[in-house]
Amino acid sequence: MGPPAFKRPESVLVVVHTDRHVLLLERDSPAGFWQSVTGSLRDDETPAHCARRELFEETGFTADGLVDLGLTQRFPILPEWRHRYAPGVAENVEHGFSVCLGAPEAPRLNPAEHLSFRWLEAGEAAEAVSSWTNRAAIEQVFSPASRCPGD
Repeated sequence: MGPPAFKRPESVLVVVHTDRHVLLLERDSPAGFWQSVTGSLRDDETPAHCARRELFEETGFTADGLVDLGLTQRFPILPEWRHRYAPGVAENVEHGFSVCLGAPEAPRLNPAEHLSFRWLEAGEAAEAVSSWTNRAAIEQVFSPASRCPGD
């Protein structure tokens, strides 16, 4: 059985961080697009399962300590990507998660998806990401109420 004809308009975003830094990945396309781990849910997946799968596929990291941020955001699908979705679908729903590492680690990148990575201080990372939903997730992770386990 092949992949579905259209993508499900529901995705996850996983902020990988330490107590001060955030991991950003540079997409292979469009050039200069920096983001956290992201990916679309498969038909049979829950957001948490998708977050675990995408985290491992995009970085090689396991999802030990995965936190559901309780952050669900809607955003318009850019016209150049709408052909991937069923006719009439114009919005995507994104679920935010985070995972805290003890120290910055080099991810294992898939060159078909990402060109490079960098660890930035939280404020710099929030400024460097290419999407407002990613910025909001980083800001929530680093709000005074949120901390890495053990901090």
